[in-house]
Amino acid sequence: MLKLTQTFDIQTDIISSIIAKEETVRRSKDCAGVADTRILNVEKDGGIVYSWRGASGTTRVGKYDPHTKQNKLLYTFDKQVCISSCSLNKEETLLAVSLTQSTQGREESYKPASKCLTLLIEIHPINNTKVLKAVDCRVKVQFLYPDFVRHTALESHLLLAAEDGYVDQYHIPLVKQEGYRVVMQNSERLVRDRVAEEFCWAQWDSGPQRLFYLTCRKKHTLKCVQFFPDRNFETLFELPLELPSNPFTSVRFVNFGHDHYQEQPNEELKLVVFTDRTGTMCVCYSHPLYRHKDSTYTIAFVHKGFSKTYTVALEQTAISASTANLRPLFIHLGYYIVVYLAGHFLHVINCRQQDLLCHSLFLSGADACVDALGANSVVVNVPSRRLLDIQSGRIYTTDLSHDFLLQLLSSSRPEAQRLAALHCMLVHLGPDQDLEQKIINWISENVMSFDAFDQIQEFILASLYRICYQQSLSLDKVMPYSSVFEKKELPVALTAIPGVKCTPELLAQPVIKGKGRSLQGYWEELQWIIERMKYFEAVPNPRYRTTQIKSDWTKLQTALNSEKKKSSNHLRYLEENTKKVLSMVDTWRLDKRVVPLFQEEDHQQRVLVGLMVDKLREHLNRHLPRLGKKKIDILVLNYVAKLLELVRHMLESVWLKLKLGPTVLCLKQQGSSEDWAMFHVMCRILEATEGLCLPLPPGYSTLLTVLGVRCLPRHTFLQYVDHGFLKLTEPFVSRLMTDLDNSDGNEELKFSVLKRLPECMEQRVCQLWDHPISSACISREYVRTRLEKSTKTSGPVQLDRDKTCFRPEFLPLTYLASILSDMEEQAANPFEEQENVDASSPPSSSPSLSFNRISCIPPTVHLLREA
Repeated sequence: MLKLTQTFDIQTDIISSIIAKEETVRRSKDCAGVADTRILNVEKDGGIVYSWRGASGTTRVGKYDPHTKQNKLLYTFDKQVCISSCSLNKEETLLAVSLTQSTQGREESYKPASKCLTLLIEIHPINNTKVLKAVDCRVKVQFLYPDFVRHTALESHLLLAAEDGYVDQYHIPLVKQEGYRVVMQNSERLVRDRVAEEFCWAQWDSGPQRLFYLTCRKKHTLKCVQFFPDRNFETLFELPLELPSNPFTSVRFVNFGHDHYQEQPNEELKLVVFTDRTGTMCVCYSHPLYRHKDSTYTIAFVHKGFSKTYTVALEQTAISASTANLRPLFIHLGYYIVVYLAGHFLHVINCRQQDLLCHSLFLSGADACVDALGANSVVVNVPSRRLLDIQSGRIYTTDLSHDFLLQLLSSSRPEAQRLAALHCMLVHLGPDQDLEQKIINWISENVMSFDAFDQIQEFILASLYRICYQQSLSLDKVMPYSSVFEKKELPVALTAIPGVKCTPELLAQPVIKGKGRSLQGYWEELQWIIERMKYFEAVPNPRYRTTQIKSDWTKLQTALNSEKKKSSNHLRYLEENTKKVLSMVDTWRLDKRVVPLFQEEDHQQRVLVGLMVDKLREHLNRHLPRLGKKKIDILVLNYVAKLLELVRHMLESVWLKLKLGPTVLCLKQQGSSEDWAMFHVMCRILEATEGLCLPLPPGYSTLLTVLGVRCLPRHTFLQYVDHGFLKLTEPFVSRLMTDLDNSDGNEELKFSVLKRLPECMEQRVCQLWDHPISSACISREYVRTRLEKSTKTSGPVQLDRDKTCFRPEFLPLTYLASILSDMEEQAANPFEEQENVDASSPPSSSPSLSFNRISCIPPTVHLLREA
């Protein structure tokens, strides 16, 4: 499940290089003295600081540059020393080192008088060594790595964290000599500031340059100090935490390098803080183990305002085999936090969407095995979300395995796992075209909806959520994420994880200090998110639900289907929204379209597109005004355009997989098994989108109805039409009238379709059918139109009884004959061979239809034929 990619190996990247250099210097292959190579620290720039025992009984410190793949010797101690902490400044001119008395002491090693001796050494050039501390407690050192420096003065800043419970910052002024030599200036009087004190735990975050520490006075309080490039620092954050009493037997340090001479008791609480640039903050800690029966750990989602405590029952057989390390490892993947206990379980926790447990993934047994990490491995987090295996000396990047997640979609897996795996691939690992194609193939092979969720709805909503979730953390509460929120009652399969007990609790209100420049970037975003969480708790239904527009959509459908519909300002406004969306869709892969969509005027879908844009924009402007109207408008248009593109992409993928061609649109042929498979997939997509009241690309209804008439028996097809599942669109009916001959079965189908059409559409499409009945209808309409026009213009007709050949007592027929006789000299004969005569108007004014040879076909039908 957890994929580890090795980026560094101490054996191949460092030791082999050291041996090669020793051989060159000594001209001998006897390099037995090169040993005890240890990684001391990983700096912000990725540089790896390490030490090794030289062949001549010395201790040397070097740096490995992962960008150039080169090793560099930094300093050499003429005796063997035990380095417990080490850090190199950004300019590579200063080295801070803490030496300790080894508990595994060697007779030949150097043993300082104090328990710990902290040195500041000039290494480029080697010029001076200053003692910073000589105390009887362990000391950690860490240079700051500012992103940029606004002032021109050369200066380095060093953090010195002592086990006595305080952190000092040393300001080290530097000066250039002889144009290139950089040395300390006035090293005897270094200015220092007290950063923190009276703490029992401290963590350094090298990326954002932050120090977290935990005070234990009256209550456990987590605090954070932010360091700025201009040598200033400020305590910006405080959060009370409910922790077990006496969680640590001594002060603990996280991310201050690794001390190879100090072991952490297995029974102690393990605490780590993860932050992300989007504004998330998660405080993770494991509880002390009692009797080795259960593993309990808590994730405090500070950005959400609550915590969740998970208790996992451990298998006793597995405990006896791996009692060496029963503290879980916390791994930050950005969107997820992984809790891994070797040999027991692997819990992938969604730190953005915590409303339901089914959006997190819990694995146990063989599924939870990580091959690269053994049960007794000592693993620590290093910058850039990597892991360092202390024992093997390897560094890994971490991610989730695509292939394993695809295996979790199989029918043998619980539906909660399938839902979590689907969201993980679409949101966390996306966008990946190859992975997305595999998911679409899986959907086409498992097209029927599952008991607990609809996989097509989840695919659409999760893919749409992916395009907006990185823009603002507050969008998590207002944007659609999963279709399960639309259900009145959640399925039992999605509400619990077997073997895992989850206990949620509200967090105390955090305090964010500082003003102006101090609260820029991450802290400004976190503060706004916490404030919005209070707002979201107070307002009803902050999350936008697509089904909320159903009532408005029903009213618009009634207006569109009305015979007396009139254009309104609201409809024109919705049409403008639709034009903006379709203009964005038209720019995407225009030359690679396979499925004939976006090629007709589908008024209902166009109105639904405009309505969704309007309602989603209104929802975001109401709940997230801070984003700004312009940004919200772009977000909404992209969102709806991506929705239409997703449906097109699904259809294209299945279309190409089934190897369909233009013959799909030919109504004269019976549908094949491939056509039926395509029809089935399109029906499921229609069902899924209608369930969420989502629009479809214009032309979707026509294509679905064409496949339906080819694949379904005639009576079944008409039942689908009567139940509203298939739409009798004008392009489809036009194609039906022109493509099919007038055999008995086809005539019956055409009559059945015509009588189901609205009167206005029936009059238009009837003209396209070359049939005696349609010709009679056209004739009657033509005569009625002529009579109405003649009555309005000339008034009553005077009868000439002497000239008529009809009996005088049959007055209606005599009247009609007289009118037609008078008009014969003025109007052309509609039954003569003409082209494009329109029965709705006089032939002399705007001819559009031929009665004997019908050749007028609407533009949409031509487009379908070309497709």
